[in-house]
Amino acid sequence: MDASSPAPLGLPRERRIKQGRDFARAKVQGRRLAQGCLILNWVDLPPTDLSRLGVITGRKIGHAVIRSRARRLLREAFRLNQRCLSKPVDLVLVARGSIVGKAFSEVQTDFLLALKKARLIRADSEVSGVSEK
Repeated sequence: MDASSPAPLGLPRERRIKQGRDFARAKVQGRRLAQGCLILNWVDLPPTDLSRLGVITGRKIGHAVIRSRARRLLREAFRLNQRCLSKPVDLVLVARGSIVGKAFSEVQTDFLLALKKARLIRADSEVSGVSEK
């Protein structure tokens, strides 16, 4: 890698919400928005912190394979678009039943629309293929 290329997009352990108290804080103190196949909960963080992601998939969605796929799709949508966030936040994504059978592009579109409605996307970010529905 040369010096001009951006840092790789990853989702290391410190960028994930793992503790139950952090999930509860997002639910109680945070804001909530539903869009398509997901529900977006978020809590603003101090500017010095990094954004983190937590994903919730309930048993109503389906068996373990379906829930795991939903988690992978939501994590990947965040991973690819984490640089578009306007400020550091704790994001908790809750998969809805309509995520079953959706392609990644549809999940990503719902994720970006939710971020846009929540005003969490930077104005100068390049988000392709997203329009208001």
